[in-house]
Amino acid sequence: MAKKKPPSRDPKTWREATKLVHGGTLRSQFGETSEAIFLTQGFVYDSAEAAEARFKGEAPGFVYSRYSNPTIAMFEERMCLLEGAEAARATASGMAAVTASLLGQLKAGDHVVAARALFGSCLYVVEDLLPRFGVASTLVDGADLDQWRNAVRAQTKTFFLETPTNPCLEVYDIEAIAEVAHRAGATLVVDNVFASPVLQKPLKLGADCSVYSATKHIDGQGRCLGGVILARRDFIDTHIHNFLRQTGPALSPFNAWILLKSLETLPLRVAAQMRNAEAIADALAAHPNIKRLIYPGRPDHPQAKLARRQMTGGGTLVSFEVAGGKQAAFAFADALSIIKISNNLGDAKSILTHPATTTHQRLTPEARAALGITDGLVRLSVGLEDPEDLIEDLRQALSVVERAGLAAE
Repeated sequence: MAKKKPPSRDPKTWREATKLVHGGTLRSQFGETSEAIFLTQGFVYDSAEAAEARFKGEAPGFVYSRYSNPTIAMFEERMCLLEGAEAARATASGMAAVTASLLGQLKAGDHVVAARALFGSCLYVVEDLLPRFGVASTLVDGADLDQWRNAVRAQTKTFFLETPTNPCLEVYDIEAIAEVAHRAGATLVVDNVFASPVLQKPLKLGADCSVYSATKHIDGQGRCLGGVILARRDFIDTHIHNFLRQTGPALSPFNAWILLKSLETLPLRVAAQMRNAEAIADALAAHPNIKRLIYPGRPDHPQAKLARRQMTGGGTLVSFEVAGGKQAAFAFADALSIIKISNNLGDAKSILTHPATTTHQRLTPEARAALGITDGLVRLSVGLEDPEDLIEDLRQALSVVERAGLAAE
């Protein structure tokens, strides 16, 4: 006689670490421990009538992996449990998630208000792509609530921002901006990639939609691309589901499996990276060859009080300006031994980026200056190495700059 299993607890009542190990798991008839990878394009139906019912949405089940897939569904459900969202849709990349979260809501004649401090590709979508389809946009200082209010038009449909920002780590008041958006009858989309879903929950703060490049902290090991959109069920059903189904920026089931396995260790990795970032920020804050250091977890950050209220930690990135401009910043980057030059973030490996010549190079010098992106600014995504090794690497690279006489301006 088979033993009767105890009643299952609602996964929504689990604590975060448990959700990230067990949430959304679907097991086949084989009872596998690790989630299965369903590398299939399509699915077989028992009958023509069953296929008709499934295509009509009258019967549950999978239709085509461009629409949905068991491995991708597990990733979406686990992200919902982590974020506290009713629904999610995975995409092939973070930029696919951003683009779909905006285009899925908009039509010709609509208007978008966005924070000026955005990742270069996000700025392209807002400033260059949307106007091609008759959607106007206004860029504002994200920290100035009056600018958000004054930018609203009768045609305004959505607000868009990232916080902390890339690369100057400004922190914007999600709750207050959401209130402005909702009073105007608009939605708020938040790119939460820098904070990660571990440190900040935009939906709980009033945002209508939260988007991620899962390529960053969620994978966290530089292996694959992915994105995800999270929101209320009605938002996903109305604006996102059919848009993705028809346009096809589908996440690979293999990438979804990688992301599922990565979610199991996400809180551990982010906590360790953040401790390293805090140690580095404190170690470099008073260095004579650093003109400006930015870390949301430090009390000298311009929005430190807001960061403490809105986030559960200062994050895994530190930005700072090397005295001596571009030449000094390049010499500093080239002198690093452990820390690598690349343009990813949230990785187990520490990565340095020079935004003025990479992620934000398409902006004019005037636009970069307005955002605080100087020629000497570098962005450091802190990894999982020993913090003392990272600090020694940073200090020796700064010494190379000083010995070369490049730090003087």
